[in-house]
Amino acid sequence: MSAEATAAQRAAHVKNAWRDAFTPEELDSLREVEAWRGWVTVLLNWAMIAGLFALVALWPNPLTIVVALIGLGGRQLGCAVIMHEAGHRTLFRNRRLNDWVGNWLGAAPAWSGEVEPYRRYHAVHHAHTGTARDPDLKLATAFPVTRRSLLHKVWRDLSGQTGYKQAKLLIQRDLGIGARNNQRNRGLKVGEKPDVGWHKLLPVAITNAVIFGACWLAGHPAVYWLWPIAWLTTYRLALRVRSIAEHGMAKQGEDPFHNTRTILASWWARFFFAPNRVNYHLEHHLVMTIPHYHLPRFHRMLRDRGLLEDALLDDGYVDVLRKVSVAPA
Repeated sequence: MSAEATAAQRAAHVKNAWRDAFTPEELDSLREVEAWRGWVTVLLNWAMIAGLFALVALWPNPLTIVVALIGLGGRQLGCAVIMHEAGHRTLFRNRRLNDWVGNWLGAAPAWSGEVEPYRRYHAVHHAHTGTARDPDLKLATAFPVTRRSLLHKVWRDLSGQTGYKQAKLLIQRDLGIGARNNQRNRGLKVGEKPDVGWHKLLPVAITNAVIFGACWLAGHPAVYWLWPIAWLTTYRLALRVRSIAEHGMAKQGEDPFHNTRTILASWWARFFFAPNRVNYHLEHHLVMTIPHYHLPRFHRMLRDRGLLEDALLDDGYVDVLRKVSVAPA
């Protein structure tokens, strides 16, 4: 057996040794997709969005506007997580419904892409987490940075600079301009061309028109502008903090207990940075077909069996940000 094959076997053992502590029946129970819980996730996300719009419509003042922008940034991340769940086919058992809801109530309103191309791109990340073939490896290797640098990134997010840059990149992605790796051109079969063009911007336009129409029908069309402003600002910060927390300063290599982090998040942190249990990221990487609502139970089972004693866990997002930023010498 070649050295490369031996190394691959060793890596596979490291990745899967924890499974010996679980029965097949336990894992099957954790993988169970419950349609009603999928609908609760989606409807609760949109109920909170409606509530944040209503907050400003009923009591328009600087404080409610700030609260709404912070909350909407978190709910837009919630929309992206709905797309993520659909990408793993853990939203609904019915695949057509799963992808339809993931696209129209998750991806499109927050301009996050599209379920099927995202699924292909994201599968590469899961297959090669923490290795040179991981398309998201830069999220782990870009840190630590100085606290001044981190604060500068936060300022760019909240001032809209990051959002403006991202909007240009997304237009290029959807129109097929440039050679930058993205979810539309990554993970394609040999000879397959990416599905790009102006038609890929239509779902974003349609869903945002529906949001505007709902605000207009409610008699407060101006509150719609909170949505794109949050997309340009607070959503960028929520995305940054979440991505840093998941893999920032994690060890490179195949060991899922050290190349991915779980955050034991408070309720307010879950509202903004970790909607829909996305903070249980280590558990998600162990079994990516477990629906998000079963991840807390999976976490408890891993903990009770002593499998998380040396794992990459943190008590909150503030702790993670302290770790990835250092004071200048």
